[in-house]
Amino acid sequence: MAENENDHKPATRRVGATRTTAVEHGDLPRSNRSRRADALSESVDLRVDLPPAPVHEMPEDEVAVAIDDVTVNPGAVAGGAPSTRSIEVVTPALHGSGARSGYRREPSPYSALLASDSARTPSERATAAGTHVAVVDLPGDEGEPSEVPERPESLTADRLIDLNRTTRPAPHGGMNRFLYEASLHLINLGDSAKVRAHKAMSQRIQKRFEGGARFVPVLTRKGGVGKTTITALLGMALADARDDRVIAIDANPDRGTLAERVDRQTRETVRDVVTKAASIGGYTDFSSFVSRDETRLDILASDTDPTLSEAFDDNDYNIVAGLAARYYSIVLTDCGTGIVHSVMSATLQRADSIVVVSGGSVDEARLASETLTWLEANGYGDLVRNAIVAINLATQGTHLVKVDEIEAHFQSRVREIVRIPYDPQLAAGSVVNWHELRPVTQHAARELAALVVEGLPVDRGH
Repeated sequence: MAENENDHKPATRRVGATRTTAVEHGDLPRSNRSRRADALSESVDLRVDLPPAPVHEMPEDEVAVAIDDVTVNPGAVAGGAPSTRSIEVVTPALHGSGARSGYRREPSPYSALLASDSARTPSERATAAGTHVAVVDLPGDEGEPSEVPERPESLTADRLIDLNRTTRPAPHGGMNRFLYEASLHLINLGDSAKVRAHKAMSQRIQKRFEGGARFVPVLTRKGGVGKTTITALLGMALADARDDRVIAIDANPDRGTLAERVDRQTRETVRDVVTKAASIGGYTDFSSFVSRDETRLDILASDTDPTLSEAFDDNDYNIVAGLAARYYSIVLTDCGTGIVHSVMSATLQRADSIVVVSGGSVDEARLASETLTWLEANGYGDLVRNAIVAINLATQGTHLVKVDEIEAHFQSRVREIVRIPYDPQLAAGSVVNWHELRPVTQHAARELAALVVEGLPVDRGH
């Protein structure tokens, strides 16, 4: 019996091994297939590993314009008023058999709805649509006319004419002009950069004014810094670029020398204008008292008799300035040395802007700065902030000081600073010929004129 039992044990292992292998391979005997299936359903746990669901990442350009979701209750209507509106749409009838050929498409019937909605105020639109509405007021159409009508001067040739080879103006000077002439006007490269810059500055100087003359006094507390020379340069630059009238008045209570900067054509002075003011009925009468240079700058001389020049006071200046304002667009005033005489008070009361002249030495710069301080202390702070300081580099000692430091000081006090370079013609103290000045001197004077004009009010009456 023991021998028989040992004989069956290996067989049992083989059968068990065989069954295990069959299960591992998924093959079950037919008789036990249902019983094995019930056993597997109770003991086997199946798991399926799936890849994670893709997460949508919104691009940055979509995030920038994304609109947050807002919960809206369609049934909530503020006010209880009806939110619909009836619109009658009339379709035009077509006349005749040939109506199709002459048919003109009418606007969409939705345009009436859009027009009705646009005519309602933002609050009405928000009430009709609900409480969760963002109302945005958009600007008017670009085609709508401007609130401020344009002036006739805005219709310039540069604005209305498209430049091409045939309509572009002939170039001025330089190689571009040579090519234009050599090619029998077939090659037109236009103006050079230098010419364009010159024209651009001329346009700045040519700014139009409305409502009377503009007064610009040129002043300083110290004599000998070139105040009269700066006045002449400024007036010439203005008159040369503008097509209206510019005058420079020598209002020095002492003997002034402004008229000596041009070829004098008359011996009349400010005293004669005061004396004969009642007989001056127009520009022709007034022009007999002034001298005109090549740039069309008119200069009215001061009294040459030292015994009478002290009598020129604020009342006399007001008479002369009142007559000049009738016939000129810009009136420059060469003030006398110092700022406490009576003429200075009348000059500053009419001033729209001022030019303060400084030399290149330490004491000249300090006195020019003290001039600004005096003006601020006497109620002319607006003029100081709008002032221009002209640094005359032709004075003695300029090469010994740091001009950059002088300029940095005045930049903290005034609107602009301009350096007037040394010019042999100006240093002579005689007649100034505008077209014989060095180009750098002309450019500095034109820059001073452009800055002065930019600081003047466009529309102001006296």
